[in-house]
Amino acid sequence: MSPTRRLRVAVAALAAGLTLVGCAPGEPAAPGSDPTAAAPAAPAPQATAAPAADPGGHRSAPPPGCVSPLDGLTQRQRIAQLFTVGVSSMADARRAVEQHSIGGIFLGGDVVGEVVSGDGLARLQHDSPLPLLVAIDEEGGRVSRIAPYAGPLPSARVMAATMSPDQVRAAARARGEFLRGMGVTVDFAPSLDVSEQPDGAVIGDRSFSPDPARVVSYARAFAAGLRDAGIAPVFKHFPGHGRSSGDSHHRSVTVPPLDELMTHDLRPFAALARTPGAGMMLGHQQVPGLTGVDRPASLSPAAYRLLREGHGYGAPPFDGPIFTDDLSGMRAVTDAFALPTAVTESLIAGADSPLWITTAGLGETLDAVERAVADGTLSRRALDRSLERMATLRGIPVCVGGPATGLLEHDGSLAPPLRDLPPRAGLAPLPA
Repeated sequence: MSPTRRLRVAVAALAAGLTLVGCAPGEPAAPGSDPTAAAPAAPAPQATAAPAADPGGHRSAPPPGCVSPLDGLTQRQRIAQLFTVGVSSMADARRAVEQHSIGGIFLGGDVVGEVVSGDGLARLQHDSPLPLLVAIDEEGGRVSRIAPYAGPLPSARVMAATMSPDQVRAAARARGEFLRGMGVTVDFAPSLDVSEQPDGAVIGDRSFSPDPARVVSYARAFAAGLRDAGIAPVFKHFPGHGRSSGDSHHRSVTVPPLDELMTHDLRPFAALARTPGAGMMLGHQQVPGLTGVDRPASLSPAAYRLLREGHGYGAPPFDGPIFTDDLSGMRAVTDAFALPTAVTESLIAGADSPLWITTAGLGETLDAVERAVADGTLSRRALDRSLERMATLRGIPVCVGGPATGLLEHDGSLAPPLRDLPPRAGLAPLPA
């Protein structure tokens, strides 16, 4: 039996159990469940996931009788559900899901046209045992995958110079609606980097401003527009790439020491750490006083701890999903770490979803992470917590008693809040 077939059987069994015992109020039914189907003779096993901390820091008990489709996964499938991998075609995406049980795919420029013009992604979502995370990096300006199909969107720097925050929110909402119609669920945008680099530099015009408060105002607006459209934003590149010594695509880079970042580059991350439903992406920059000289932030336990705890730079703890920047195509990582090692090191350091832009090396990478779990180098508890965060982002029941992805009530306070926009009719439905 293939891995996908085994996963489908496990999910179907657990989904049948849900018809008897149900999940917590407000949780969606498991994929493939049929509320009109006849009840099985015996309910499926109850979830055993550890209870999550509520916003006050207390542990709350899981709802009684809740069953999650994650409970039937093998250890290898649980690991694969965390990965977000770039695909070159929908056939490539289907192989990754069916052969390796991958939980997230990233749409690079080569596959966007196929997704826009066809129904391959919708069919893959329909056939997938669990809802897929579908990510893209649509910032506007020179980082725009959908410009040939949806028209141009100005760069962050141009938006901040020529538009109000309300206008940026509306523009991001329109962009998000197009993405949602494609089947995208996550946008690796906006950038929170504070930068006055020339436009064409590694960050350059991808930054809203060299003023941290202005970055917060416009990044909050952009993120709110994406959320209005049903797209989860992911802020990047923690702990700040705007004053880097070069381009991490081409070589190792450093940024100013941590004590300098705390009063400048880290301010937007502190202000927006409580944005509902948002994730964070760690970059590949080395930070004196934080990461040392042997690894970038994306592989540094100290960098993840700084983001999770928020101590020292005025931020609340961040409990949302954390992605890495690309681990397979950027020499700040690849010059020193092979892909299986980089992915394993990122999970050990604290990443929830390692990202890389190809499906090459999936088997070897899964092998490496499995070995790290087996020998105790990678904590099973940490792996399960990451699985909870990513499942919540994807709408999969996890049977925990509190929010698992930083779904808190208030944004940061460095910039004024934006007015709510009226709901818009006629949005394309989200993937089933």
